[in-house]
Amino acid sequence: MPTTLIRHADTILTMDDTRRELQGADILLRDGVIAGIGAIDAPNAHVINARGCVVTPGLVNTHHHLYQTLTRAVPGGQDALLFGWLQALYPIWARFGPEEMFASAQVGLAELALSGCTMSSDHLYLFPNGSRLDDTIAAAQEVGLRFHPTRGAMSIGESDGGLPPDSLVEDEAAILNDCIRVIDTHHDASVGAMVRVGVAPCSPFSVSRELMRDAAILARDKGVMLHTHLAENDEDIAYCLEKFDCRPGQYAEDLGWTGRDVWHAHCVKLDEQEIDLFARSGTGVAHCPCSNCRLGSGIAPVRAMRDAGVNVGLGVDGSASNDASNLILEARQSLLLQRVARGADAMSARAALEIATRGGAQVLGRDDCGQIAVGKRADLAIWDVSGVESAGSWDAAALLLAGPTRVRDLIVEGREVVRDGQMVTIDLARAVTTQNRLAADLQG
Repeated sequence: MPTTLIRHADTILTMDDTRRELQGADILLRDGVIAGIGAIDAPNAHVINARGCVVTPGLVNTHHHLYQTLTRAVPGGQDALLFGWLQALYPIWARFGPEEMFASAQVGLAELALSGCTMSSDHLYLFPNGSRLDDTIAAAQEVGLRFHPTRGAMSIGESDGGLPPDSLVEDEAAILNDCIRVIDTHHDASVGAMVRVGVAPCSPFSVSRELMRDAAILARDKGVMLHTHLAENDEDIAYCLEKFDCRPGQYAEDLGWTGRDVWHAHCVKLDEQEIDLFARSGTGVAHCPCSNCRLGSGIAPVRAMRDAGVNVGLGVDGSASNDASNLILEARQSLLLQRVARGADAMSARAALEIATRGGAQVLGRDDCGQIAVGKRADLAIWDVSGVESAGSWDAAALLLAGPTRVRDLIVEGREVVRDGQMVTIDLARAVTTQNRLAADLQG
């Protein structure tokens, strides 16, 4: 792996423990790690000129459904709330196979990369027609992003009072066995790992209490993290109250779904007691502002969560409910929504960027990522702020308040994934052509 020197960055937003911001400094990358920061002389290094640029840690996406990139703007789901949206899309997703899973993940991950994302989770909870989690892992390995896929599941179909069609649910014993298989095959617990696997039953309305409890036991036995949807909207709360006679926070706690090895997506409707529970237990939250807007779910109490000490990261959610995978725009949206809810001082641009970088890494249990500091992994986003989007800007906060919204260069584990605004690891044009063909076939 070549040694790389990023030279003369206008501003480096380190997100380190002291939140240093450096001007005109260099960053040395060696063997996938940040080896030096400051004025550096490395005559044999590959040089990336960062004049006119802001350098940030790579952004971290803590919640996605990559398979949904094939079903953007589907007419039946454009104007529906969560449950109606799911019911419109389940029959389409039931026709997917391994090719659709791979292609959709590849395009979604490339879109993330172009928006500055170096590490992404994924929540895959349906496996029709021979699809496997392995399909998305293969796509991530080609794109070159650090990947935290989760083996999701649905086990309660319509005939048993659940939301998904019976054709998309699985036997619970088979679900647990496949969780063991994918963990044993793909999970890497070492520092700097490119792939870690989590266990992720889909939601309280699509799996049994027994599966939730058994999944938590299995994950802790294997030393992997747990993930699911929780308290996403009013329908979600009503379902928990009707079916379980408790709120989602208590449901999660009773089944072993709180702790530093757990993160929940959305959490739009957490109350004060649930926020306190998450703070005390170290339970993480994946905040998905654009999806919450798109589905009319509400505004998550992110400021209250952070004030209480909850670890919060950012997620784009699925591209059928966003309908984009642009993480820097997601950070901007998180800032705007908190200000709508609580006033102009509710969230600063730097706080939103911290959630999108360091915060996300903490949520995913990656203390080796999320900041620009010596010894951390060499995951960096380089943003060209010399263009029209940032013209006239006085401060690095313009990255979220103005732009750009597409990264110039992206480096993951010391390797270039995006160079001069173009993907260098895959043929993106070919991937998009394949994606559009598959989408057309699904419509036919």
